[in-house]
Amino acid sequence: MARRIVKLPDIGEGTTEAEIVAWLVKIGDTVTEEDPLAEVMTDKATVEIPSPVAGTIVGLNGKVGEKLPVGSDLVVLETEAAESEVSSPPAPHPGPLPARGERESASPAIPLAPPAGRGRGPREAWEGEGQPAELALPSGFSGGKPLASPAVRQQAWDLGIELQFVPGTGPGGRITHEDVDAYAAGGSRAAPSRAPAFAKRDGIEDIQIVGLRRAIAEHMQESARRIPHFAYVEEVDVTALEELREHLNETRGDRGHLTLLPFLIRAIVNAIVDHPQVNARYDDEAGVLHRHSPAHIGIATQTPGGLMVPVVRHAEALDLWQVAAEIQRLSEAARSGKATRDELTGSTITVTSLGRLGGLVATPVINHPEVAIVGVNRIDERPVARGGQVVIRKMMNLSSSFDHRIVDGWEAASFIAKVKGYLEQPATLFID
Repeated sequence: MARRIVKLPDIGEGTTEAEIVAWLVKIGDTVTEEDPLAEVMTDKATVEIPSPVAGTIVGLNGKVGEKLPVGSDLVVLETEAAESEVSSPPAPHPGPLPARGERESASPAIPLAPPAGRGRGPREAWEGEGQPAELALPSGFSGGKPLASPAVRQQAWDLGIELQFVPGTGPGGRITHEDVDAYAAGGSRAAPSRAPAFAKRDGIEDIQIVGLRRAIAEHMQESARRIPHFAYVEEVDVTALEELREHLNETRGDRGHLTLLPFLIRAIVNAIVDHPQVNARYDDEAGVLHRHSPAHIGIATQTPGGLMVPVVRHAEALDLWQVAAEIQRLSEAARSGKATRDELTGSTITVTSLGRLGGLVATPVINHPEVAIVGVNRIDERPVARGGQVVIRKMMNLSSSFDHRIVDGWEAASFIAKVKGYLEQPATLFID
């Protein structure tokens, strides 16, 4: 018997470190060659690290949420080899999320699709080879979140299944596609029993904020820390716009379904021609404002793993249906984990919407290093005065935030007034 140390490989694209986001094995497990050992996350991708040889797990270096430098020791295996070896696992290869129904390959690399509860954290690299004195067991085996790959999580999401109720048959209790299929076929989707009404509740649940959720938190904190936000809210009468949208969906439905967002994006595209200051990215360290001629519109999108912002590139060159199709394509890619890094970076101004849950007013956080974000609130029928009469109109608020270092109040108000004008007189959206 011999000891073999598996090191954290160079995942590529200049990566110098990666965070452990899930252990897929535990000490004492027997693995075969290419069995997945751990999921690690960089700022570019989440990948599974496969075992280079068959053997028994005798050591795991690090806990979920900890960051290790490339080349540091990750797993210690006991093998049948004649001599001790130090090795790295086969390099992960980038690839899309497997489609539902496909089974996991030996080491799929899932671009930008971390399950909820992943993030970054400081980590001192464990030094030494051979037998570490103490190596931490993964937190996932002590009542933490269910162990499953992003593909399995997406499968469960699609089926409306809560993974914590699915028995895992994989290494260390890991949940596989077959486990989800079996659970779905058995129909055992009963929700946990609830306490009777007015029963006293006790207990505190401690949830470690790691992975994508921590990355989101850090980005929001950085935006709030570095950018002096100011909010601006305007009321918009979208009665005519809604009539046009419904008419186009009835008469041009073969081209696709139109929501409010394509019209809003077209209004923004038109308005930034006169207000280029809001379609910009500010490098505050260099003191340089990059004003962009193209409109690369970020679409804030909720995914199973957290908030992502896929980008509709060159929105100025797309018609309503092309924008709608691109929003749908990018949103589906983000939610399924198939969005590439290029599709998630480079926006020049962002649009955010909670749809029917949009409330009356919001104060959205700017997507750093941009200087403006436009938020859509819920459309409601409200009584308003028109020509001395009280009438019912479909009204909606635009809740926007701006970087006050770059955008003055007059500039912001003028920009939103221009957007409002296009939305209230939607025919003007199509006039050169």
